[in-house]
Amino acid sequence: MTVCRDCCCGSVRKHPSVDHGAQLRALRATLEPQHRVRTSLCLDVRAQSNVVVVQPTPQARREGARPVWFGLVLDDAVLADLTTWVGAGGPGVAPVPPILGLSMITPPAGG
Repeated sequence: MTVCRDCCCGSVRKHPSVDHGAQLRALRATLEPQHRVRTSLCLDVRAQSNVVVVQPTPQARREGARPVWFGLVLDDAVLADLTTWVGAGGPGVAPVPPILGLSMITPPAGG
């Protein structure tokens, strides 16, 4: 899982009511060590911050699964849905729950 934390994502200026550090700690506490949670610089989807990209497992990728991008990840309910889905297998293994599908976004060109 890649969590954008740069100019807009993770910005207290843009999202003052979100505890960005707590989000990252919650993801790591829930998913690691089975799943790696890393941060990145800008993923070029500023209008949809906070952005999270979930990569498929190596086996699922070999079978054709691709990363799934999520935007506006701003509250605990979306984080809980994300971690539940990743725990169930994520891209190519478990279907995206309909409520989580509302947060899916199109990656930028080349993403």
